[in-house]
Amino acid sequence: MVKKKPAEAEESKEKNNSEIIDNKDNKETKQVDDENLNGNAPEADTAKSAMDNGATGETGSDKVVLDEKDYQVKLAEMQDRYLRLSAEFDNYRKRTLKEKMDISKYAGEDLLKNLLPFMDDFERAMKHVESSSDLAGVKEGIDLIYIKFSEFLAQNGIKEIEAINCNFNVDLHDAVAKIPVSEDDKKGRIVDVVLKGYYLKDKVLRHSKVVIGE
Repeated sequence: MVKKKPAEAEESKEKNNSEIIDNKDNKETKQVDDENLNGNAPEADTAKSAMDNGATGETGSDKVVLDEKDYQVKLAEMQDRYLRLSAEFDNYRKRTLKEKMDISKYAGEDLLKNLLPFMDDFERAMKHVESSSDLAGVKEGIDLIYIKFSEFLAQNGIKEIEAINCNFNVDLHDAVAKIPVSEDDKKGRIVDVVLKGYYLKDKVLRHSKVVIGE
């Protein structure tokens, strides 16, 4: 067996060491490249997101400002609507209050207007009494006015309360006096009416003032 020369053996050993070092450097370079590739991925995503945001012109702070502006606009609209509704309600309240006051103030306007013709009739009758000697004609004129006025009251729901020869009813009559009577059937009954009473539809408008027999 031929032995290698010492120089050749030394040279072969250095060559092997050099190859080992190169392989190690290549592995380390590849590992660094992989780490850079993996480590830069989030940075690339961040850069891409920043580019997208820059392209759209909106950032987080810009979005907050826009939301605040929207809220301010909506608040202004709601305040304006509230003020309008408040003003409308105030006008409605004043109008209804005035209408109620007018109703209570002029409630009897139509009734009083319809009573004026009777005043005209009475004035004409009084003139005839002063200038006429025909008392029968004057009496007839007054009777006509009375009938006309009675019909007017009936048309407005006014009806006389019956009293003569009726039993005394505390809900309808006021006793102002008692007089002795000879007939037994008149005892405890109404024998005279001092002041007539009237209904307004089904309600007692005025009680009759009566005299009761005993």
